[in-house]
Amino acid sequence: MASEYFVKLKNISKTFGGIKALDEVSLEIKKGEVHALVGENGAGKSTLIKVLAGVHFPDEGAEIYINGKQAIIKNPLDSIRKGISVIYQDISLFPNLTVAENICIGNNSIWRKKLDWGKITQLAEAAIDKVGFKLNPATILKDLNVASQQIVAIARAISFNASLIIMDEPTSSLSSREVENLYKIIDNLRKANIAILFISHKFDEIYRVADRVTVLRDGKYIASHAIDEVNEQELIRLMVGRDVAYQQMNARTAYNEDILLVKSLNKKGNFRNISFSLKKGEILGITGLVGSGRTELAKALFGLNKPDSGEIFIEGNPVTVSSPSDALTHGIGYVPENRQLEGLILKDSVFRNITLPILDKICHRMFIDRKKSLKIAEEYIEKLDLRPHDPLKETRFLSGGNQQKVVLAKWLVTSPRILITDEPTNGVDIGAKIEIHKVLRELADNGIGVIVISSELPEILALSDRVLIMRQGTVAGIVAKNEATQESIMAKALGA
Repeated sequence: MASEYFVKLKNISKTFGGIKALDEVSLEIKKGEVHALVGENGAGKSTLIKVLAGVHFPDEGAEIYINGKQAIIKNPLDSIRKGISVIYQDISLFPNLTVAENICIGNNSIWRKKLDWGKITQLAEAAIDKVGFKLNPATILKDLNVASQQIVAIARAISFNASLIIMDEPTSSLSSREVENLYKIIDNLRKANIAILFISHKFDEIYRVADRVTVLRDGKYIASHAIDEVNEQELIRLMVGRDVAYQQMNARTAYNEDILLVKSLNKKGNFRNISFSLKKGEILGITGLVGSGRTELAKALFGLNKPDSGEIFIEGNPVTVSSPSDALTHGIGYVPENRQLEGLILKDSVFRNITLPILDKICHRMFIDRKKSLKIAEEYIEKLDLRPHDPLKETRFLSGGNQQKVVLAKWLVTSPRILITDEPTNGVDIGAKIEIHKVLRELADNGIGVIVISSELPEILALSDRVLIMRQGTVAGIVAKNEATQESIMAKALGA
């Protein structure tokens, strides 16, 4: 008799250098179900995914069953052959190849002494059709937006006849419309009896798509529930081991003095006629749909995206910000949206990342003062509760939430007058999110002007003193905290 479960994991442990990333974790995924996997950063989710993907081999005593039969997953190719496909958060495809080539790469059936290009196109079109969206197989992948690249990744999984598709933070870079399209694809996959392991920190997504949910904490299995049997607060309690409140910030009075004034800033193809002010001690939220020009504006203020025209004033004085070096000189810090590509040197240590912007302060006769550098880093590691408390650890081995804390620390060491944060809690768990919010509030309380760019309206409403809404590269409106609602913000973002 065939098993109703596609995969069963029993007593999965994984140890790295004496530290247990997974400790006897069990997980069961039914055929045709969407199974959410949740937990704080560092809970073991990524390690468990990599065990299923054949990247990590579990410790002795682990048992893996696929379609009711005990199995060993030897390597990533073996995992794919066993019907498991992983779509990682960074979408690991080949940007210089076509859609069709990305879908079919690794498929042995496309070889007949040489590549059968007709077969490649045929297989790609069939896989795209099953996903339910229109894409040209001849398009170069890098010419597609993130949402379309994700569709290619799903089509690739389907072309390999995947019975389980693992989606790791699949909506982190998608607009609300693109998220809805992804939900439709997930519903179609469920109807086709394909199982999905869905990893997300966003509770609205989990409750929208999941049939069941499993919670990990500190590398251990905590609980599994049908999604309609557990509410959001109970789920958070299972994840963090305590009650956590997502608090709204009380109305505060910022200083009357403008720390930043922007007048008629323009950048062709990015934004036009942008004017706003930021006061000392204020948190200004900036939101809008993906593509509205939010990130391009942030990069212009930090000297990464030089505007064509317009004026920038800091504390009443006109300034030119043509480079990040200029921005640093004027006391501007920038936490970018993509921490791994733009915010960190992943193969370098935590302390070297944190102290990178202040090399002039830690160098002595052309050499870095290691002792001084470590002392500064340790101060911020303690302040932000970065885990593990190890300044020598390579940043790539940290969880997403702790990597984000390193990026934040990197700019706090500069003692900025203005801090721009772009999606500061993207891909971090509820506990880390609340800690980051607390830091941003403390900075504002100390007179620093803070800009928070976010797609999450609850975050914008929780943090901001005022909200600037962008639409198609322009300012669609600026509203005070007491006037801002999700509905009013979305109406302006959509031009309604």
